[in-house]
Amino acid sequence: MKLFYAPGACSLSPHIVLRELNLPFALEAVDLRSKKTASGADFMAVNPKGYVPALQLGDGEVLTEGAAIIQYLADKHAPGTLAPVAGTLERARLNGHLNFISAELHKAFGPLFNPALTPEARAASLANLDRKLDVVEAALADGRAFLTGSDFTVADAYLFVVLSWAPHLGVDLARWPRLAAFSQRVSTRAAVQAAMVAEGLQKAA
Repeated sequence: MKLFYAPGACSLSPHIVLRELNLPFALEAVDLRSKKTASGADFMAVNPKGYVPALQLGDGEVLTEGAAIIQYLADKHAPGTLAPVAGTLERARLNGHLNFISAELHKAFGPLFNPALTPEARAASLANLDRKLDVVEAALADGRAFLTGSDFTVADAYLFVVLSWAPHLGVDLARWPRLAAFSQRVSTRAAVQAAMVAEGLQKAA
């Protein structure tokens, strides 16, 4: 398998899951502006959507959309571990978390990456993001270590990646102590540290 990624982007989520599952894979960085890969290939030929992640399987099939990729990896290579078995109530709850992270939280961070955002638009975007973070903070109530309880899942990998953007965008997670503690907790996982080192996001210990 080959994962096409951009350092620190949402492609970090499947990267973490690949390492959590101890699967063999290759990495190829993508310049999202030029749409060229590190080897000089046209990324649009790999993923016509033009964004990461894209996971090329051994037979050449390409999967896109991070939430779909991480569920595929969990179901294919470790059923019932990083994601509850399909068709269960627990899986439906996991999918609820994944959908919220993707459609609401990830999307809420999006405008803050625009350097041309006006002060008024930034204030409105931050207010919207605050509401989404409040929801996820509440999901970690009752002493939950992770979104679905005591076990790390693919949804936690995705949430960690999205929250990792906060300090770079001027969002202080101290207002959400459970989320801050969650981020710190997940950051210590071996697979997370290995993925971040591989993407140049932190130095090897």
